[in-house]
Amino acid sequence: MNTLKSNPTQKTTVLESESVVVRFSGDSGDGMQLTGMQFSDTAALLGNDISTFPDYPSEIRAPIGTVAGVSGFQVHFGSKEIFTSGDEYDVLVAMNAAALKVDLPRLKKGGFIIANTAGFDKKNLGLAQYPDGINPLEDDSLSNYTVLQVDVTRLTKEALADSGLGTKDIERSKNMFVLGVLFWMFDKPLDHTLKFIEEKFVKKPEVALANEKTLKAGWIYGENTEIFNTQFKVNAAKLPAGEYRSITGNHATAIGLIAAAEKSGLPLFLGSYPITPATDILHELSKYKANGVKTLQAEDEIAGICYGFTRPTWRSANPSYCCIFSIRLF
Repeated sequence: MNTLKSNPTQKTTVLESESVVVRFSGDSGDGMQLTGMQFSDTAALLGNDISTFPDYPSEIRAPIGTVAGVSGFQVHFGSKEIFTSGDEYDVLVAMNAAALKVDLPRLKKGGFIIANTAGFDKKNLGLAQYPDGINPLEDDSLSNYTVLQVDVTRLTKEALADSGLGTKDIERSKNMFVLGVLFWMFDKPLDHTLKFIEEKFVKKPEVALANEKTLKAGWIYGENTEIFNTQFKVNAAKLPAGEYRSITGNHATAIGLIAAAEKSGLPLFLGSYPITPATDILHELSKYKANGVKTLQAEDEIAGICYGFTRPTWRSANPSYCCIFSIRLF
């Protein structure tokens, strides 16, 4: 379990909540998808019911710091059965000015904003097209919210000052600092993410150590700084006993296709062009070659569609003996 020590002198208000919606938002290179997934996995493993809504970053990235370049991950978790990812956010993590501008309209009045102050400098304000470079963290425009300003970038650099990593690699770890803060804010242990880091970077121990240190630094910052005086407690959901799994829409589609082929007694073929967000379907189905599933990576979208109307060499001469799918998702 989490062995980090609490500060007994700090007065923290603990608020119990039936459900909470958190939005992680930043540039497509800020690691918001990974951060959101780790937070979601931990919540699920602790018994919360969850629903997530990840943004799919564009393969061709918009300029860093612009509104078009914002990518986010939304998770709705609670002690009750959750059916949607939520219409409005209770907590918004904004890694830069553009992220705040994009997602502020859907933050509940009285909601929490955790803002990375390094992303609100003159350059970022200009890229996000705030009028006259006005900083929303410094005027009265956010008076209806609880704003927690954290210089995530600087604190990450301080935590990893003796890591031996370059500046670029150090800044990549700032999402772990944010995750540590959120784990403290929602009273969740670090164990599951620490295990994930160890397994993911088993061949890069220096990167694993950097991520672990930054994650813990975020938790300690939340525990000891005076600006964080509220924690949220979301109890485990009272769901029917059984075996549960976390699944994405793409994986569910792949399983559904396999099940349909199995029930119909027909072989399954997928001709598809690997492009966001459909790529995972192709990847997942390709794992089932031993089960008779055939996959083909087409050279473009049109070719992927056309494969559904052609006769692959493996296919029986009788078209009723095969089950063919060509997928193009938008």
